[in-house]
Amino acid sequence: MLFDSHAHIDDEKFDVDRDEVIARALENGVTGMINAGACMASSARSVELAEKYDSIYAAVGIHPHDAKSVQETDYEQLAAWSKLTKVVAIGEIGLDYYYDFSPRDLQRTVFIRQLDVARQMDMPFIIHDRDAHGDILEILKKEAKGLKGVLHCFSGSLEMAKEVIKLGLYISIAGPVTFKNAAKLPEIVATVPLERLLVETDCPYLTPHPHRGKRNEPAYVKIVAEQVAQLRGMDFVDLAKATDANTKRLFRIKE
Repeated sequence: MLFDSHAHIDDEKFDVDRDEVIARALENGVTGMINAGACMASSARSVELAEKYDSIYAAVGIHPHDAKSVQETDYEQLAAWSKLTKVVAIGEIGLDYYYDFSPRDLQRTVFIRQLDVARQMDMPFIIHDRDAHGDILEILKKEAKGLKGVLHCFSGSLEMAKEVIKLGLYISIAGPVTFKNAAKLPEIVATVPLERLLVETDCPYLTPHPHRGKRNEPAYVKIVAEQVAQLRGMDFVDLAKATDANTKRLFRIKE
């Protein structure tokens, strides 16, 4: 019983064998997957996947890379999609100061506007945060009071993780937890309250060891969960059940 809380199965890297990838996930005990949008086109594909496959749910949102391309009508479309039964979150949204593909001030504006959509539509959110920890926390404290959400593929410090937990938010762990240079992640994984922890693949990216260098896929969330269970000194089945329940609670997915 595993739930991949963040995937990009709509990516072109899955065009040749998408059905097989989804079937392989189910065979490996992955009973649910959330496909995260990164732009308007991928959000539309996310909705289509959720409508086609019982095991897939959709998140719709605009990644900071695409902040420079946002149209005013996009926010209206995100709100409209949010009314669909299998759309469970606004995401992925946030800030990326590593690539800076969009101006930082515009990234912040688009991020805040999408948090507003989440508030208006009573939806949880999925945060992308790369090298923007301070601004992410500041915006969440000001603009996301009372909202629920998750920082996906968490890359911040233990201190930041504690702040995120205080805000009532969740932390999701991806493939880097299996890397030899995981650095601070093991301590964070061992410290975060179990009820606030999710696991994900972020496929086709961030493939966990021992498959690094190859395409990632939802079935590999089992590898992430096994590593998290080991770091927490707990049984894998218990960790899988807990993170599955956490994902369903955050995104209001009924059994």
